Amino acid sequence: MTKVAVAGFQHETNTFLKTTTDLSDFVKPGAWPELTEGQEIVTRFKGLNIPISGFLETCSGEISPILWAMAEPGGYVCDDAFDDISQKIVSRLLEIRPDAVYLDLHGAMVTKKFDDAEAELLKRIRSAIGSDIPVVVSLDLHANISRELFDLATAISIYRTYPHVDFAETGRRAAKLLSAALEKKLYKSFEQLDFVIPITAQSTLHEPGKSIYERIYDFKLASVDMALGFPAADIPDCGVSLVSYGEDQSVVESSIHELKQHVLQSIDVFDAKLTDVKSAVRIALQSTKTVILADPQDNPGAGGTSDTTGILKALLEANAPDAVLSMLHDPEATLAAHDAGIGAVLRLKLGGKYREYSTPVEAEVVVQALSDGDFVCSGPMFYGSQAHLGPMAALRINGSGIIVVVGVTRCQNLDQEFFRTVGIEPADHKIVCVKSAIHFIADYGRISDHILFAVSPGANPCDLKQLNYSKLRPGIKLLS
Repeated sequence: MTKVAVAGFQHETNTFLKTTTDLSDFVKPGAWPELTEGQEIVTRFKGLNIPISGFLETCSGEISPILWAMAEPGGYVCDDAFDDISQKIVSRLLEIRPDAVYLDLHGAMVTKKFDDAEAELLKRIRSAIGSDIPVVVSLDLHANISRELFDLATAISIYRTYPHVDFAETGRRAAKLLSAALEKKLYKSFEQLDFVIPITAQSTLHEPGKSIYERIYDFKLASVDMALGFPAADIPDCGVSLVSYGEDQSVVESSIHELKQHVLQSIDVFDAKLTDVKSAVRIALQSTKTVILADPQDNPGAGGTSDTTGILKALLEANAPDAVLSMLHDPEATLAAHDAGIGAVLRLKLGGKYREYSTPVEAEVVVQALSDGDFVCSGPMFYGSQAHLGPMAALRINGSGIIVVVGVTRCQNLDQEFFRTVGIEPADHKIVCVKSAIHFIADYGRISDHILFAVSPGANPCDLKQLNYSKLRPGIKLLS
């Protein structure tokens, strides 16, 4: 039986942040599982909507699990953390001596030394196992794929949905690609397109992403995929890329050309859909139904600090009678609430620790509910996954109808359980504010289709002209 080594190493790096991501960020638990090694991978990830889970349930070979590690998106990954995890993967590969390798990667990891950390990982793996052993990789839809990474991988499978509801399905497709690569020669083709798309314009629920990704399923090949890229990365390979695999080189290349033309015809349709925060709150107050206000520029899923107060201040200034917000990263306020207990009245400075983006909101609050942050996600993306977010608290701002959920862990709100764990049912409220960009739509879209991207300062500018790029390829265009 074919021996297949399996590993995962994921991070989406916002190179514009001053903070860094170290080894502890990969080790500690959060919305994703913490660093997991050996056979525990097989049991821990069974049935979850994660790429490695889909691969494990589909692969027919003898699985040799190595490790899986993921850290919340943030600043540059520290080189020693990258070296430590990479070395563990390479060392185990030398011990296992597999017939094939599967890697559950992201495609947008950056360290100070390596603009393309995934390509560097594959270089080290190829140095250890040689060039003949198939290495199949699954990547995030926001991957910034380089020619080097494409050349080093036998085949690449990429998420086709944003919100990413097809994690496991992408792993299953990777397993099928690996089987194909073991049976016959896979021809391949790759192309980068010269534009960068704002993150809020990348949803596959809206046009043009919806039609483009529907077109991908029409190709009768082993695989055709597209990565839309992660825009908050100042690297040469930032942007859109296309990959294709099949049994005939000419068909593979013509498919890439056809998809490219389809994408180029849609370039003017991409729209970041941004509304300034005060206008967004005003529109929400005038609505007759529940409105979801996203705070995409403070999205921790793109490296945001998750503590900016722009939306909160706009709600207070407008005297919003019924609004809930989750989740503000404020360990001090959270622990103060836990120390004081439910019903306590406290004077706190909420959020705003990073003064380049916002200032704290000083307010008298009532501790409405407390949680240990352990809950099971129920939304389409993370259904069944156990979250371990640590202490959380629901704080009602005294004299108002505004409730702020605070927590000790920086984490994107992409599941309604982020509210329910502190006794809040989102659908019961007029305005629901989430620190997220697109992922929240998978679950919160079931409450309301009235969704606004409310723009206030944050670490993840969605207007790409606000980013001071210096390394992009010559001629690349920034969409708006």
